[in-house]
Amino acid sequence: MTAAARPLAPATMVDDSDNRFRLHAPGRSLATDGVQARLPAGPTATLGARVAAFFAAPRPGPDLLVGALPFDPHHDDAIYQPLRSVPATGPQSTQSVRLIAASEQPAAADYAAAVARCVEGLRAAPDSDEALRKVVLARGLRMEADVAIDPHALAVRLGHDASVTTYVVPLPVAPGDAPAWLVGATPELLVSRRGRNIVSHPLAGSARRDGDSVRDRARTDALLASAKDLREHRFVVEAILDGLAPLCSRLQAPARPALLATETMWHLATRITGTLKDPDVSSAMLAGLLHPTPAVCGTPRMAALQAIRELEPFDRGFYAGAVGWTDASGDGDWYVSIRCARVQDNAMHLFAGAGIVADSVPALEVDETAGKFMALRNALGIDGARA
Repeated sequence: MTAAARPLAPATMVDDSDNRFRLHAPGRSLATDGVQARLPAGPTATLGARVAAFFAAPRPGPDLLVGALPFDPHHDDAIYQPLRSVPATGPQSTQSVRLIAASEQPAAADYAAAVARCVEGLRAAPDSDEALRKVVLARGLRMEADVAIDPHALAVRLGHDASVTTYVVPLPVAPGDAPAWLVGATPELLVSRRGRNIVSHPLAGSARRDGDSVRDRARTDALLASAKDLREHRFVVEAILDGLAPLCSRLQAPARPALLATETMWHLATRITGTLKDPDVSSAMLAGLLHPTPAVCGTPRMAALQAIRELEPFDRGFYAGAVGWTDASGDGDWYVSIRCARVQDNAMHLFAGAGIVADSVPALEVDETAGKFMALRNALGIDGARA
């Protein structure tokens, strides 16, 4: 039986507090409670077909699906129909926790060594479109707190940065395990659809922000002039344009990227807009087509995936996947799930990655990932965990 043909999975109803989905974007929010039904899981390439089949069958509950796509497009996603939509409330109380343990996965020195091996492979690759040109390598930071971490309180603290989209997505767990969530604050829109109008806002090429305005200006000037970062960014934009072009009657992107700022990082960003030829092309279909982009994986996709499997010492799970929603009309928003952590009980596993190209410098990539860890560390009020 194919993934698209799997029978509808019945909902496993538990306390709604374990199944609260929250997505807060600038000027737009969505909140749901409970689980009405689960979309039959499958690989990302089948997402559009599975979503269309789900909505084609009459059933109770809202005409809405929410959830997360994993990083690896061959793994199962976690999409479900909520029991109900609820008002998106304003900030709630936050939580203070005390760090009792932290471990890097891998350590900074081992990550730098992996980057160096990756650079060697990129430099040795033949000069062709099929050869590996970019790999995004990630590392993790596992933290344990003195009490169970409240994912929604963590999201509130992350939401103090008005430039990002915060999210809390319940994740599948083994029977008997404590509930788990993906919690994060992403600056990157994979794809949004309203009718025939679509938007994608990819990021690639980053630098840490500096509290000193003079040094910060020097960093942004260097980022905008960096051949390495501009090349890394171009790979992402070209991949998205190539994927969308056959589907669009109009597709536009500026010739050069702009700067996008979060509280801790500068990013090169390009806003891509288009008009679909076919109104039946849904946001789920677009997300399944585009994910994973070179911003979180590399290029070409399959070669980069293989390199990641060989060089990273952990399974990314839903980190560097996508979180979002789609409705029965095909509208929806999907955000790249970066600047995030998997939260379960008193443990939080943070993730951060950097795009590696042939002229990458390992020490600088270590620094970039440390800067990306900063947003979640700041949200927990943790200064002592080294990364």
